[in-house]
Amino acid sequence: MKLIPIIGLEVHAQLKTQTKMFCGCINVDDSAPPNTAICPICTGQPGTLPALNEHAIKIGIKTGLALNCRIPKQSSFDRKNYFYPDLPKGYQVSQFFFPIAKDGYLEVNVPGVEGPRARIRVSIERAHLEEDAAKNSHREGAVAVDFNRAGTPLLEIVTEPDLRSPQEAKAYLQELRAILRSIDASSADMEKGQMRCDANISLLEVDDENHPLQEGLNSKIEVKNLNSFRAVERALEHEIIRQTDLYQTNTKPKASTRGWDEDKGITFDQRSKETSADYRYFPEPDLPPQDLEMLSEIMATQKTELPEEKRNRLMEEYWFSKDVVDFLVSHDGWSDYAEQIMGELATWIEATDTSGKSGSELINEEKKRYAKLAGGWLTSKLVGILSEKTIDLKDARVTPENFAEFLRLLDDAKVNSANGQKLLTLMVETSADPSHLMEEHDLGQNMDESQLRAEIQRIIQQNPDKVAEFKAGKEIILKWFVGAVMKATEGKANPADAQKILSEELR
Repeated sequence: MKLIPIIGLEVHAQLKTQTKMFCGCINVDDSAPPNTAICPICTGQPGTLPALNEHAIKIGIKTGLALNCRIPKQSSFDRKNYFYPDLPKGYQVSQFFFPIAKDGYLEVNVPGVEGPRARIRVSIERAHLEEDAAKNSHREGAVAVDFNRAGTPLLEIVTEPDLRSPQEAKAYLQELRAILRSIDASSADMEKGQMRCDANISLLEVDDENHPLQEGLNSKIEVKNLNSFRAVERALEHEIIRQTDLYQTNTKPKASTRGWDEDKGITFDQRSKETSADYRYFPEPDLPPQDLEMLSEIMATQKTELPEEKRNRLMEEYWFSKDVVDFLVSHDGWSDYAEQIMGELATWIEATDTSGKSGSELINEEKKRYAKLAGGWLTSKLVGILSEKTIDLKDARVTPENFAEFLRLLDDAKVNSANGQKLLTLMVETSADPSHLMEEHDLGQNMDESQLRAEIQRIIQQNPDKVAEFKAGKEIILKWFVGAVMKATEGKANPADAQKILSEELR
């Protein structure tokens, strides 16, 4: 029996609005004291009336456009009825019959995959606005409810079942998060609950050419409230194994809702899966339909550069590698920071051009070299220093101007790689100019030839066995001597000069 996964995702993104969806309460995060951002409306007191947040409507349209959706002429809200302690009114105000966006798609590159599914097109069935519920905390047999989150604006984005592996699901979520951040729709931090995912999965029996052996799809299992990319990937991997085991015992999984136990790495049964009929949807009587046609036309002209467009531009304009731009675009603030650095370098290159070449020729050559240097130091060395100090880029205190100057010191061989890391750490800690720091802490490659030759002669005299190996034809020993010189001089020697003098002295 051959089975393939059929996966669809439902993502709830918390929108970046100042106030909640239907009241004037501040839209706070989980760090706020419990039940401090509440009012009679968001706590569901009798006789209160909702007032629609217009900014949430604009964000919904903007996101729909970014996901290539069709924006209808009108949307409207409905009541979704169910009882749970976190739902103060006994119903949730959502969009069921007329959502704010429909029939979109997102094209996604899947890392590590080759062939036809290296780039996939994921259809977006719909995106609709709704209010969030409160937050429950289970403690010692009781449930404490924090209503700060009740009424927070959400956008739920629902895909068609187009995904075929946990890796594809993860890649889609990462691209969606990048889009939400790039258009400033949501901070989309899964660990903070600003982006939550429900994953729907079933298995389908197919032949050797992946043609279905049945009409329609099997009943889907919904895994609720996954709060990290890794959790989504692991939960789907577990479900594939679990459901495959059921098929091998001639048992088809029944539709149900399951939770995810992160510590045990398993899903667990919660309840049988509801259908739309169970929620008894009907139009929200206290909110009129929203006219979207004129607003969507205006917002369609307000183009924002999306992540894929930015990745392509950074590679084309600055010659950054694909791996580098993937990192820069997927981490907040890094792409803008890198562009500012390259802009500083381009200005410096133009101002110091004595080659006689045209400006564009020279800048392109220099950009290619500096792009490789900048990419490595940004995504490896600087990231490592910030990670070790547990600080974000915005707190690093290294201006783009200073980082560009730092790269010039490296490129001009005024500081070597080892001392460059020490210098960059000092820049993170102090925000000082790299040239001053290099001089103050004696990190530059500033030995004159007579000092360097004397040091090399001393090292040669102390290592006669290595000298003998070199003279016996083991040329690689020369690199060992260069390393010994750099260590002995604490990085003050220029490696190229050291190698030249070593070649003279050893022969």
